[in-house]
Amino acid sequence: MTGLRSGAVADAAGVNLQTLRYYERRGLLAEPERTLGGHRVYPPEAVTVVRVIKAAQSLGFTLDEVAGLLELGRHRHGTARPAAGLAAKLAEVEAELAGLAVIRDTLRAALAAGCDDLIACAGVPGCPLPFTAVTDASR
Repeated sequence: MTGLRSGAVADAAGVNLQTLRYYERRGLLAEPERTLGGHRVYPPEAVTVVRVIKAAQSLGFTLDEVAGLLELGRHRHGTARPAAGLAAKLAEVEAELAGLAVIRDTLRAALAAGCDDLIACAGVPGCPLPFTAVTDASR
């Protein structure tokens, strides 16, 4: 039986053994073959799979989303492609960035307006902080 033992895969992919086993339990990483002594033996491509999982996580994908992307890649005969998942994540990130830009701009305006006392600022007409929107939304 040829392949890599757990420690070699974990080291090569930059994760610990617990992460490797967790990915296996979650179905992200195929269950490896075992030696007669019960040691896990992974195919060499397992290192790439783990690296892809870690890279996707660093880009903001949840493990459930990663599982979906990996599944799409394994079943190329369908019409769905991993690019659709990438495009959806990009749209999500762009929406989040737009929301953060509004927050940034509001905070800058509050600093420029001298909003040092939030209670006092809340009573000033034209205060850039969205006190009215928060109050109205909670009613």
